[in-house]
Amino acid sequence: MSGHSKWATIKRKKGVADAKRGQVFTRLTREIVMAAREGGGDIDGNFRLRLAVDKAKAQSMPKDNIDRALKRASGEGKEGEIYEEVFYEGYGPNGVAIIIQCVTENRNRTVAEIRHLLVRSGGNMGEVGSVSWQFRRASVFTFPLEGNDFDKVFELAVEGGADDVTQDDEEIEVVAPVESFKTLVDRFRTAGMTPDEAGLKMLPNQEMELNVEDTLQTMRTIEALEEMDDVQDVYSNLKISDAAMAAMESE
Repeated sequence: MSGHSKWATIKRKKGVADAKRGQVFTRLTREIVMAAREGGGDIDGNFRLRLAVDKAKAQSMPKDNIDRALKRASGEGKEGEIYEEVFYEGYGPNGVAIIIQCVTENRNRTVAEIRHLLVRSGGNMGEVGSVSWQFRRASVFTFPLEGNDFDKVFELAVEGGADDVTQDDEEIEVVAPVESFKTLVDRFRTAGMTPDEAGLKMLPNQEMELNVEDTLQTMRTIEALEEMDDVQDVYSNLKISDAAMAAMESE
């Protein structure tokens, strides 16, 4: 499993999303707004929007909140913020490459906060392209192992153009080209299979493995970035070993 998926699993186990539900709703709202502005407000014709709404429902976001987010995207809402999606690149402690996906109405504020956090943790901001060459964009789906048949997921994924299907003790992960995302969404939906996570992610071409102590230090920085209001997601080339994962779960 990728380091990103392992970290998502750890957060679910620790109940991070439940503990910060207000922040989660804010991020989901911004994701719906961005998706609707980019591809229109028709859920059936805008797959990014359908995914964002499905994620919101999965997090028990009230229907009124979802409807308000869709109205904001169409200009019907009262709020005057104009959100834009932006990616920042840099290095965390121990030289780990990091890409930070943000949705913000104030780029200057966002970049200043991210730069301050990275520098304080022993990292630094990078120029555009300084880190992204180490990553590739891909479609990623994760399914709980319980209640899903690996062979069935494998069959649907491969027929839909997936590059890789793996499993660990708890999850099945499907990685596919970006252009296969719509096909796989339709295949899984038709089969009645609902992923825990589905979206376009930045995956490292090669992972960096550190000792447990340095891994924990780096993950604290990544977690601090994820807690920032404007940050939607954080990707890194850090490889999380089983020992480091166990240590993080016990913190």
